[in-house]
Amino acid sequence: MASTGYTVVTDGACSANGTEEARGGWAAIVITPSGEETVLTGGAALTTNNRMELTAAIEGISATPEGTSVELVTDSSYVARAISDGWLESWQKRGWKTAGRKPVKNRDLWERMIVELRRHGSVTPTLVKGHAGHPANERADRLAQDAATEDWPPEDMPPEGGQLGLDLD
Repeated sequence: MASTGYTVVTDGACSANGTEEARGGWAAIVITPSGEETVLTGGAALTTNNRMELTAAIEGISATPEGTSVELVTDSSYVARAISDGWLESWQKRGWKTAGRKPVKNRDLWERMIVELRRHGSVTPTLVKGHAGHPANERADRLAQDAATEDWPPEDMPPEGGQLGLDLD
């Protein structure tokens, strides 16, 4: 029996996380309701693991048709919980501040995620344990690790607390 929605399995990787030597990669495996797969990968230098995890999710979700339901399979509690536990809504209500009143990191990417979430019928995160034998997650991990070894340009990150300038209200 075919699924009625898309499944997006993602992972991000980063060596020397957050340093001047950082090399990041991401992967998204997009599975159609009929079981066909598309593999997307990318990366950046001078990045962080969280940015790669989030980029993988955004790119995977954006590769699915508007209005569809998406199951987002990730080993990133950062990504899964921001979507499922209401962090995104709370951050916006507090003017993009955390509960500790600090600027939300990766706001530029979270704003892109909000656009994708609004574009779909539903996006449901499924949090899996990384490196625990989940076949699709293990495959996404290998793809992200491989992508991190490529020669990517530095990521164009906005200053802390910066944004894309999108009006999301």
